[in-house]
Amino acid sequence: MNSTAVARIDRLLYTPEEAAEVLSFGRSTVYELMATGELKFVKRGRSRRIKRCHLEEFVNALEAQSC
Repeated sequence: MNSTAVARIDRLLYTPEEAAEVLSFGRSTVYELMATGELKFVKRGRSRRIKRCHLEEFVNALEAQSC
């Protein structure tokens, strides 16, 4: 392995902005989905984070709706 290679770290938590980028949605859309409960999140103090598994659940639910 090359000494300059950076190990990829799989994220467990995403900020709403990072989740928007992953989903290819706008930031406002992600906040709306969180507010309506369509996208689950965890809150610690004033910070909101979205678990990777909740992003996957949301996408899988979209697939089910489109069929």
